[in-house]
Amino acid sequence: MLDPQLLRRDSEKVAKQLLRRNYKFDVDCFTELEADRRILQGRQQELQTERNQNSKEIGRLKAAGADASAILEAVGHLGKELDKVDDRLSDVQEKLGRVVHGMPNIPHDSVPDGSDETQNLEVRRWGSPREFDFDPLDHVAIGECLNMMSFDKAAKISGSRFVVLSGQLCRLQRALTQFMLDLHTQEHGYQEVYVPFLVSSNALFGTGQLPKFEEDQFRTDSQPEYYLIPTAEVPVTNLHREEIIDDRSLPLRYVCHTPCFRREAGSYGRDTRGMIRQHQFEKVELVNIVRPSESWKALEALTNHAEIVLQRLELPYRVITLCAGDLGFSSAKTYDIEVWLPGQNAYREISSCSNFMDFQARRMQCRWRNPESRRAEYAHTLNGSGLAVGRTLVAIMENCQNADGSINVPSALRPYLGGVEAINRPS
Repeated sequence: MLDPQLLRRDSEKVAKQLLRRNYKFDVDCFTELEADRRILQGRQQELQTERNQNSKEIGRLKAAGADASAILEAVGHLGKELDKVDDRLSDVQEKLGRVVHGMPNIPHDSVPDGSDETQNLEVRRWGSPREFDFDPLDHVAIGECLNMMSFDKAAKISGSRFVVLSGQLCRLQRALTQFMLDLHTQEHGYQEVYVPFLVSSNALFGTGQLPKFEEDQFRTDSQPEYYLIPTAEVPVTNLHREEIIDDRSLPLRYVCHTPCFRREAGSYGRDTRGMIRQHQFEKVELVNIVRPSESWKALEALTNHAEIVLQRLELPYRVITLCAGDLGFSSAKTYDIEVWLPGQNAYREISSCSNFMDFQARRMQCRWRNPESRRAEYAHTLNGSGLAVGRTLVAIMENCQNADGSINVPSALRPYLGGVEAINRPS
């Protein structure tokens, strides 16, 4: 959520900044609602003050044995008018809330201009795509050749956009997860956490998934109502909702492995083949909560931590800076890490690392105690995949495939597989 004071003080500048990301902020509507709010709040305070004064006078008259009927009648009229003002104010505040809560974050000045993903900028590359002496297969064909991946069985159980893994592919996915958790906890200094996979609407509002992305969420019909998490970012960041964090505790770095659930409501017809875009998948997520002065340095470090996973697995990738028009709703700046997939002859996103600045913290009321000012101020939050486990499995299958359909296991993962060097079709 943007700073309300900034919106009131410099709404035209905010509107200009948001146009960079193809969002039109209706300044006239906001200004009119703000004017109504101020008038109604002023009238509300006047009526409350007058009612309180009359109530004291009624008490004085009754104590003196005098007639208080006229003032009682006046208080009754005040109460009715106050009820009307309260209702009108609630309506205006609700409309203001819809405007403010629906506004995306302001792009940071370092974010390049652009309207969509075609205008994102490449920052750097690591590694070179492998040259094959045979026609490489995509992960679907490799998985079927190994008889360890079935989309048909998953469809029989759940429908489209699900997969069943078996045998050594299951073990490889589990090894990937453990490798990532060990790397981030033992070398990068993250604290591992285990969190609920069902969250309240308040948690999704706090990180910006609600109300804008309601249609992408899986929701229960129970009371109370729950949502299946679309990413561990939601429960992990909300660990500090409505808290004031001691300065000595910062920075906070969390790593968490969870399943993720997304309806993918806006992606029909996209990536229908294979494991790239599914309703259920797994991620190892990195979350930072930091002092505002440290968040840009933290973004570079977090992105590097995600990159190191790919480097250890010897998978070629590139880092992209998203242009303003391609930014996520809550993000001020995002780096996408894209891994090379021979089966698609293209780089595909495997991690998205973002600095939200104080946008999420305002929605969650997550603050820290500034030792210099001794005031509670909004913290800055960041997150990134470190990495998406399923897509990393896909990248290994495609980059490490052999002509006979087997898969070479990256050396970093072999200790997690009991020294197994290759995955072959069962004899």
